[in-house]
Amino acid sequence: MKKGEDKRPTMTDVARIAGVSQSSVSLVLNDMPGSRISSDTRTRVLDAAKSIGYALPSVRNEAARSPMPSRDKIAFVVDEISTSPHPVVSFDGVRDHAFEQGLIAAAYTTRSNPTLEDQVMRSILSDSSVVGVIYATIFTRRVTLPEALRDLPVVLLNCYTDPRQHMSVVPGEVAGGFTATAHLTAMGHRRIGFINGEPWMDAAIDRLKGYKQALATADIAFDPALVRSGDWLPRRGYDACLELLALPDRPTAIFCGNDLMAMGAIEAAFERGLRVPEDLSIMGYDDQELARYTIPPLTTVLLPNYEMGQKAAELLVDSAIHGKKLRPMVMKIDGPLVLRSSVASRTTG
Repeated sequence: MKKGEDKRPTMTDVARIAGVSQSSVSLVLNDMPGSRISSDTRTRVLDAAKSIGYALPSVRNEAARSPMPSRDKIAFVVDEISTSPHPVVSFDGVRDHAFEQGLIAAAYTTRSNPTLEDQVMRSILSDSSVVGVIYATIFTRRVTLPEALRDLPVVLLNCYTDPRQHMSVVPGEVAGGFTATAHLTAMGHRRIGFINGEPWMDAAIDRLKGYKQALATADIAFDPALVRSGDWLPRRGYDACLELLALPDRPTAIFCGNDLMAMGAIEAAFERGLRVPEDLSIMGYDDQELARYTIPPLTTVLLPNYEMGQKAAELLVDSAIHGKKLRPMVMKIDGPLVLRSSVASRTTG
């Protein structure tokens, strides 16, 4: 979140305080029937929510019982939703904020198929209950907005247009890369490897910028020999980590562009007989559910998908319901550092 903005408590905050997953928090706070949540977990989640002022189910249900307007639906249009957890979590943020406002959110998947997207647009335009559209992508990229949406309130999520014509909400990837690398430099590491994602992707480009900026801030020269391109999958993290460990002056820490590649890097370190974090610190990115279950649990940076979805829905409601004019701009949402056990201070001797 940008500095100076008020930050309302989120489900992510509740999960962090309660020490459980976002999925468990969602099941408890939405009072989902049939969920096998222990009474101890339920109590911890509710206590955590109350401690930070998160709106509890009774408060939201009261809003939901109030009469809904005839136009009560937010259309969430995304190119893919089943191949990655990220758009699902973003939709959770959209859905929860919509519900708090007495609205519902409906998801439409286009699979980047022009014919299917045309059908989705026709369905949305023929639905008089739709107040506006959140147009989202599975990875951050430039898009051309369908002409059919020109007369509807629209907020872009995880994508943007060039030139800027709409409000866009995207992750602060440069800040995220900086946060991860700066944590490693603060722990005394000066030889820091970076296993990045696919180099053509916006996320990889910006995380590399953040990595370089953090090194410069710590007065550490950038060494291209310490950087490897990856594909976001564990096998490439494994292979790239072995490559970095084979260098004559190997890194003492490795920042991986996502948690899946960090899993592969941890496996490679163990195969080489290195202890994590005593001999090699490994940093992830995303804070996927699996990050808390690696051995050791993975220090990472949260990719704020849920908060991005919430913000996109909030902006759309402001525009579509309250008549607020949104200035075309790109709003970047930063994710916090998540401290676990895979990073240690650099020791000498």
